[in-house]
Amino acid sequence: MEQPFEMNTLSQILEKLRLKGRDNELKMTDHGKMQSKSLDKIYKPEDLTIVKTYRFEGQSDPGDNSVLYLVEDSDHNIGFILDAYGIYSDNIGSAFDDFLKKIPTENRDEQELFC
Repeated sequence: MEQPFEMNTLSQILEKLRLKGRDNELKMTDHGKMQSKSLDKIYKPEDLTIVKTYRFEGQSDPGDNSVLYLVEDSDHNIGFILDAYGIYSDNIGSAFDDFLKKIPTENRDEQELFC
């Protein structure tokens, strides 16, 4: 019988993405768009869909708090956006938050994303 599908840590999810060839990180550019260096693409919010969101909270260090957004682009490439909470965020200012709020969301099952 197949084991239940469960991932609890950020490193487990990032490793699973890497093994599936989906370790495509998107980062905010200075021009308010997201860039994938591995796919050599620049995205506007309407080019992406958030398909899964994971929140991680460190037991003892607030600096360990992070959010991982799995995103799919219009060509069906899966990638991710990683951010820390609050003052630990690499994305200071409203541009990042405004960009994320404009991305449509659909919550997909992990089985669909990782199998």
